[in-house]
Amino acid sequence: MKRDYYEILGVSREAKADEIKTAYRQIVKENHPDKNPGDEQAEKRFKEATEAYAVLSDTEKRRRYNQFGHSSVEDDVFSGFNMSDFSDLGLGDIFSMFFGGGGGSRGRSRGPVRGSDLRYDLRITLEEAAFGTTKAVEYARSVVCGECKGSGAASGTQPVTCSTCKGTGQVRQVQRTPFGQMATSRPCSACQGHGQIITSPCGRCSGKGLMREKTTLEVTVPAGAEDNLSLYYAGHGEVGEKGGSAGDLYVVLNVKRHEYFERHGDDVYCEVPITFVQAALGADVEVPTLHGMVSIKIPEGTQTGKVFRVRGMGIPQRRNDQRGDQHVRVLVTTPVKLTEQQKDLMRQFGDMTPEEKLQGKKSFWDKVKQNIQNAKESLDR
Repeated sequence: MKRDYYEILGVSREAKADEIKTAYRQIVKENHPDKNPGDEQAEKRFKEATEAYAVLSDTEKRRRYNQFGHSSVEDDVFSGFNMSDFSDLGLGDIFSMFFGGGGGSRGRSRGPVRGSDLRYDLRITLEEAAFGTTKAVEYARSVVCGECKGSGAASGTQPVTCSTCKGTGQVRQVQRTPFGQMATSRPCSACQGHGQIITSPCGRCSGKGLMREKTTLEVTVPAGAEDNLSLYYAGHGEVGEKGGSAGDLYVVLNVKRHEYFERHGDDVYCEVPITFVQAALGADVEVPTLHGMVSIKIPEGTQTGKVFRVRGMGIPQRRNDQRGDQHVRVLVTTPVKLTEQQKDLMRQFGDMTPEEKLQGKKSFWDKVKQNIQNAKESLDR
């Protein structure tokens, strides 16, 4: 299983390009094969750091890696890798370490091949994201064929060594050039680089050794999970070839839009209607939260659009025991379908109440008159 590229370079996922470059230079200086002859661990660190830098130094590859993991960059890890930035480190042998001498193209690997990573998008509710839940997810992935145990050969038979390449998977060709003889290697066309030929393919997997199969996995969504959070399950991706380790599964959460609540970080927002009487005289009003109904005090003279904070009634934080707050915006409703008696009472109330008191502040026309007066005074000066 491949290590995380950020972990290899010892930088955070938010690291800038200069930080990544500096970290890489330091690692290759300390672990260069010329300085550590015969040290397999140093060579391994050198290779890992070079692969990690090839991805994280490229904006597009880094974006794909952050979102989908190793499988999204496996085919072009070193494409576009700029060696000129490190000419002072004597790293001209980097590619030969990975791909063999001569700068030729890679043949098909005959050794273990790691399986690809997979992504599964899981839809959950806001309540499930807030309090956590367990979900059984079903997805398809490659598994070893149960009939041939991954060999690809029919029962009672075995793959045979390729007579063309003698089992190496490579065909070597020597050409005479103006610069002398040049030897090149290419994948064997007879066995497609496998080194073996299956004369009697398995009827169940058609000689591939692998099959697609539906798998069910129990996924734990942590309390306080946010939209687009990626949950990592090692070894639950595609099975590896030739004994290689399995890839990983990334479960990406998609939180559904809620009918009443809106989330911003760990805080929750909602709108609650109140009556004209409650707004004018004040009242204790029951309002919904993710944690149940709570009572808030509406002071007399409350205007529509006023926001009240209910502390600790928001989303639990994933990294501690604290919770966000809930913000309640009250909307004063206008009464409709009044009876004649109610209308008479409203008229009496309006007749005996000045406009500024009805509005709870200076009237609109008072503001207009004041602004005109201020403008005239300014011109007179």
